[in-house]
Amino acid sequence: KDWTIIGKSVNRFDSLADKVTGAQIYAIDLKLPGMLTATIRQCPVFGGTLKSFDASAVSGMPGVKKVVQVDNRSVAVVADTYWHAKKAIDKLPIAWDEGPNAKVQQADILKSLEEGLASKQAFVGLQKGDAQNALNASKKTIEASYFYPFLNHAPLEPMNATALWTSSSCKAWVPTQDGQASMAAVIEASGLPAAQCDVVKVNLGGGFGRRGAFQDFTTQAVLVAKQMPGTPVKLIWSREEDMTQGRYHPIMMAKMKASFNENKELTGIQMRLSGQSILAAVRPAIVEKSKGMDPLVFQGVAKDGEHAISYDFPNIVIDHAMRNTHVPPGFWRGVNINQNAIFMECFVDEMAEVAGMDPLEFRRKYSANRPRTLAVLNAVAERMNWSSKPKAGVFRGIAQQFSFGSYVAAGCELSVTGGNKIKIHRIVAATDPGYAVNPAQIERQVSGSFVYGLSALFEQECTVKDGRIVQTNFDSFGSVRLAQMPPVETILLQGGGPSWGGVGEPTISVAAPAVLNAFYQATGRRLRTVPLKNLGVTLV
Repeated sequence: KDWTIIGKSVNRFDSLADKVTGAQIYAIDLKLPGMLTATIRQCPVFGGTLKSFDASAVSGMPGVKKVVQVDNRSVAVVADTYWHAKKAIDKLPIAWDEGPNAKVQQADILKSLEEGLASKQAFVGLQKGDAQNALNASKKTIEASYFYPFLNHAPLEPMNATALWTSSSCKAWVPTQDGQASMAAVIEASGLPAAQCDVVKVNLGGGFGRRGAFQDFTTQAVLVAKQMPGTPVKLIWSREEDMTQGRYHPIMMAKMKASFNENKELTGIQMRLSGQSILAAVRPAIVEKSKGMDPLVFQGVAKDGEHAISYDFPNIVIDHAMRNTHVPPGFWRGVNINQNAIFMECFVDEMAEVAGMDPLEFRRKYSANRPRTLAVLNAVAERMNWSSKPKAGVFRGIAQQFSFGSYVAAGCELSVTGGNKIKIHRIVAATDPGYAVNPAQIERQVSGSFVYGLSALFEQECTVKDGRIVQTNFDSFGSVRLAQMPPVETILLQGGGPSWGGVGEPTISVAAPAVLNAFYQATGRRLRTVPLKNLGVTLV
């Protein structure tokens, strides 16, 4: 290659020191001359609407400038400071029409998914051979069911945006992952031509997919500013609003079945997914074009493309029973590869055990014609010295996946005390995106993805009661702490090829199954439901 910059590790242009000391300016820190601050309250039940509010009850409170209806499901208080706005909105009498969704409970959603596991109707994402015939003719079968919950993006900086509206122009300062989407939201909400609108992209304190396709907070900021013409208004969601008004990782169940012959050789696999479709809610035209199927559901286990399954199993069928809920889904970092990697990679370990094979050797066998899959698996195995036993009390697990055009694998070494306290000593992660632009940045992305993946595995879920999201803050939606986080060793491979793969999302998916597989080796206990805190299993 004649590249002189691509492939070299370079530091980021933004200042690490500013982030550590708090000097970095994020959108929530933005200050403009004469700026006011607003906060919002939206109907706590998705699908519900705003009936009424009594502005007179808070209009005389300190700093309050105005109480405004934002749209048909939300109201905002505009004040001189965020604290004054929040104190006022907490006191504001509001009446909601919560609608029929107020009757929905978590148990109702789970029942719907369980019914989907047995439904005769499903969309087939991958089919090779005759898995049902293999099952009928088998000498031995195994079956396992898995569950993955709703998840909030939960960025440290809650949703916010600042807008300045006049009859002839509208300017918005937005912490966005998609400037074009923000611009579209500003144009529509302002009622002005595109030539009279502008969006300034401001540093965001975490996005993870929440600040991309979804611009509700941008729209709201403009709608509030329109009612305060000529005055810049910064809209800030409270943490509680951010947690309960998200666009959630879809809830999903899976039922896995495998068949074996008299020689303990695998003869067939069935994988039934049951759960929510993101595209049905966000990009329905794609679902319509696919005759009702959401192709994104099959990420990591798809027939082909950048999320194709990376095994050559005999007789396999993977299908999806769509079970949508009133909880709005969204693109959560890694999207559907997160649950699919757990479902498939944990079951691969179960199949390897029945076949009497080492988990790594079983994967090698069914990836024999996939050199880049083998390369990431072998790189992890070599770094961990897989062929030798770990020291006493330490156990290993491994997982791999192909997604976003990249081949990834992870190995984990852990110990368990008391049957439920996990100490992860080491994570080894291999990633092959084809080509590496900035190896140092890839290493940072891989490490960060494991923080996100392990947090979801151990601590995070969103549940529903009376149509509402139950978890409202970090006391009930936790994250891995620095003291719990293991060292992550990144191995970068460059397999070349015609395309460039991703680095920020693929490795997030292999964190959980590597840990779960190692936990089984340590305890003999298969964990198929997350988060693990619900099973009494903690990370120390």
